[in-house]
Amino acid sequence: MSKFFDELNSINVNKFTEKKGQFTYLSWAWAVRELLKVDHEASWIIHKWGGDDDVNYGARPYMETEAGYFVQVTVNVGGVDRTQIHPVLDNRNQTLEKPNAFQINTSIQRCLAKAIALHGLGLYIFAGEDLPQVEPLTKEQIVCMHEALDKIDNHDDFCQKINDMIDSGEIHQQNYKVSLKNLLIKGESSK
Repeated sequence: MSKFFDELNSINVNKFTEKKGQFTYLSWAWAVRELLKVDHEASWIIHKWGGDDDVNYGARPYMETEAGYFVQVTVNVGGVDRTQIHPVLDNRNQTLEKPNAFQINTSIQRCLAKAIALHGLGLYIFAGEDLPQVEPLTKEQIVCMHEALDKIDNHDDFCQKINDMIDSGEIHQQNYKVSLKNLLIKGESSK
């Protein structure tokens, strides 16, 4: 398991999801941003089929089969590759006989979001769960957070934002160490 899985898995993504029909979607752009905050060196590959293997000339970012069209994305986080394959679907989640470029691109972005989820970010959405299980900060952890906030110059609005995040559960025991570390770094840089 990647050293980043627990941190990514502890992020509550609910406010960044959209409901389309009976399905919940996580914005691929938001997923990429949050992934890169955790692992700056994360990367991904959109697989291609056909064409000359040496230069990928004529290669397509989709695979055509008798069952339909598919796209595939591999995401590397912390040196661990996880691959997701996804059918090319219309807006009703039905397979397409002849998808256009927009439909293929949309499926690639969905596939990317799902491949990122395999590393933990938003994985609970696909398991049908509502929220990741998180524990609130202890009183001692809150005191440490406030001590770190006191070291940041001109921090009234920022302090309120952090307190709101503690109260709402956005900062919790699973992401406490990372949150505290970021506050300490911000405190050092404000000197």
